[in-house]
Amino acid sequence: MAEDTILESTERTSGREALRKNVQAAIALAGAVRSTLGPKGLDKLLVDDEGSTLVTNDGVTVLETARVEHPVAKMVISSSSTQDRVARDGTTTTVVICAEMLRNAWQLVRQGVHPATIARGFALAEDFALNVLEELSIEATDEQILSAIETSLAGKLDQAMESHLSKLAFDAGKIILKDGRADPTRVKIIKQTGGTMKDTTLITGLALAKSRIHPEMNERGGAGSILLLDGGLEKRKTQLDTKLNITTPGMIEAFRKAETKGLISQIENLVEIGCDVLVCKEGVDEEARQALCDRGILTYRRVEKKDLDLLSRACGANLVPDAQRATKGDLGSFINTREELRGGVNNWILDAAEGGATLIARGSTEGVLDEVVRCFADGLGVACQLLEKPVLLTGAGATQVALGRRLRRHAESVPGREQMAIEAWADALESIPRALAANAGFDGIDSLLKLTAAQNSRGDSIGLDLQNGEPEDAIKRGILEPLNITKQAISGATEAAISILRIDDVLWAQMDAQVPDGIQEQMQGFGAE
Repeated sequence: MAEDTILESTERTSGREALRKNVQAAIALAGAVRSTLGPKGLDKLLVDDEGSTLVTNDGVTVLETARVEHPVAKMVISSSSTQDRVARDGTTTTVVICAEMLRNAWQLVRQGVHPATIARGFALAEDFALNVLEELSIEATDEQILSAIETSLAGKLDQAMESHLSKLAFDAGKIILKDGRADPTRVKIIKQTGGTMKDTTLITGLALAKSRIHPEMNERGGAGSILLLDGGLEKRKTQLDTKLNITTPGMIEAFRKAETKGLISQIENLVEIGCDVLVCKEGVDEEARQALCDRGILTYRRVEKKDLDLLSRACGANLVPDAQRATKGDLGSFINTREELRGGVNNWILDAAEGGATLIARGSTEGVLDEVVRCFADGLGVACQLLEKPVLLTGAGATQVALGRRLRRHAESVPGREQMAIEAWADALESIPRALAANAGFDGIDSLLKLTAAQNSRGDSIGLDLQNGEPEDAIKRGILEPLNITKQAISGATEAAISILRIDDVLWAQMDAQVPDGIQEQMQGFGAE
């Protein structure tokens, strides 16, 4: 059967042309986010079909929001998304480095180097760089960890707000740090429109926008036991449509008394097992409210499932479906509980042994509020990493230049054409200090040359001061970043680049390749021979 019959309604691109178009897509994608890199990076305005707007400096948010259909562009975005999930920072760095690797690889292909040879060279460079990163790393103090969190948020908001959120993220990380592990899911976020970003506060303990169901209930304040009910204390509804045949005047009253007795029986069981605080997913009947109040059981109702899960983890309580069948083993414990009025909203706050914290995010608009939450989540992710493993690298482009210098010396010992690929990989790393300088208004190449010369004479900790464009000691200036962020960015970018280099045949089935809106023209004429 002829090939054109087999591939009916399919557009096929193969060989060098396929690689050229794939590299085009990656470079166009990097062009969409390169200007957001660093503390001097600019913001992007995203507008959806319904006219809703979003202003953000977060590279992965831009990429995931943009309409992208090209499969290679999706591969690069996937690497960026993984970077965000694993490291919470470095998403733009991953995309920019990957695109530069492919740009440099394309130039080698045009010189006659086979893509498989380039892929081998890239893999060798990655292994060498990851080992060198351990040598360049430093043990971090608490002050340096705070500086690193602030560095990760640089350019996302104004400097005062970045410092404020960095301190909140660091404090939250300290609260949830248990046995050398910090789980960011133990931090609850409540969004409240109104006020300014600086009104954002952190509460020790889990806070819920709830009030006790009866005003006469005691707020307690000390330690006690808690039961979480995956349901409510309500009169049961019949499962089927039924009719009651009333033959005597007292039957209705007897029926209601039986229902009330069932509720009281459940409450008596709570008293027997020693329940001090009851939290229900659903409602509580009027009769049950008064009975709970009389028996001294502080009760909250209509609590969301995700909040019940948080309380379960913090207090060590089981989520039970029926109060009648609850046992002492289902109870959890807490240290204290209280209610506070914040921003005009009453919050119930509970402290437990396993720790927990709540961020009350404030902002003038929904858009500002969303950006505050995103920045705090990124800062918290970085804080958790560093509290678990306090190891840092120098920022401001210092680490990338130091790696590039070592890689070029290492390349001299590698025989064959892989040496060219290692040098191309080193050049790709240096795209980061070039982009940082360009976004700050300086010449990227001149800044890179000055930085390389300064490191050669003054040491590996020298990075770019983006206020004046001159090389300065990044450690003294507190420009630091977690080791894991750089390692993940390098690994993610290299793996994506190698995967794309290995593609030599692209088959399109009745659809057109697309790249993010508005940047198609950047691809025109690239690499044409």
